[in-house]
Amino acid sequence: MPTTHPLTGVLPVLQLPYLADESIDWTTLGREIDWVYQNGAHGIVAAMVTEILRLTDAERDELARRLVGFNAGRGPLVMSVGDESTVQAVRHARHASAAGADALMAIPPTATRALLSEKMRYYEAIFAATELPVIVQDASGYVGEPLPVEAQAELHRRFGERVLFKPEAQPLGPNLSRLREAGGPGLRVFEGSGGIALLDSHRRGICGTMPGSEIVWAIRALWDALEAGDLRRATGLQGLIAPLIFLQQGLDGFLSVEKALLHRQGVFPNRIVRGPVGFVLDPETEREAFRLFDLLCESCGREVIL
Repeated sequence: MPTTHPLTGVLPVLQLPYLADESIDWTTLGREIDWVYQNGAHGIVAAMVTEILRLTDAERDELARRLVGFNAGRGPLVMSVGDESTVQAVRHARHASAAGADALMAIPPTATRALLSEKMRYYEAIFAATELPVIVQDASGYVGEPLPVEAQAELHRRFGERVLFKPEAQPLGPNLSRLREAGGPGLRVFEGSGGIALLDSHRRGICGTMPGSEIVWAIRALWDALEAGDLRRATGLQGLIAPLIFLQQGLDGFLSVEKALLHRQGVFPNRIVRGPVGFVLDPETEREAFRLFDLLCESCGREVIL
């Protein structure tokens, strides 16, 4: 059964570990989930950075079932169900709901420049498929095209508290404020930039953040500082987090840097990403990522990993 935990706070998007043959490493995935909870996660998410779109339908089904078991009710579990057709998205939504997910998240189709009316019918079908909350993810910061703010506000008017949002279209801050103002009272939004805009987004009224899992301990420290109104501490943390996230250009940039940092912390045994990929971590970028990571460790009182 779904948990009763609220959809709020720090909900990291899990990276997906693989064995040498690129099959899913379920043992390491379970260890990753334990690790993110030990390091401050309020819940977990399977989404784009979980390489959802590179999985077979059978793997997506098994992932949902396994995550429910690994999660063990410790916090909300959000499953991404977006796909290239309404039929596929509805199928994934129904399966995730039956498996025991607490909420769904869906990007619009990315391979088709669908008409806005078609995108709205796509989301309507996902809402009709289950009774779960649905997070509308505008992932146009790295895939697809922006979903107009007015369309998102219309979904809020129609579906009320069942719909939440994860806007990622640029410019992040102004678009977030536009969505808040267009949607009216009760609209709930997650920061979705990996933490790079968390300070600014928090001041605009978000309910939580969905960063990667690799520095969940730092994102939780930043979240706690913001919730406590400690802007000096928050600004210091944001100043280290932002350039680290900035190195992660595009989806494969997120995958390569985050897996490198999970590997460095001993959470992952390797850095395998399913191909074909559009970004490979070069030595200079890796050195800079590790340098910023070490500074962030020092700021958070964690042992620097040599």
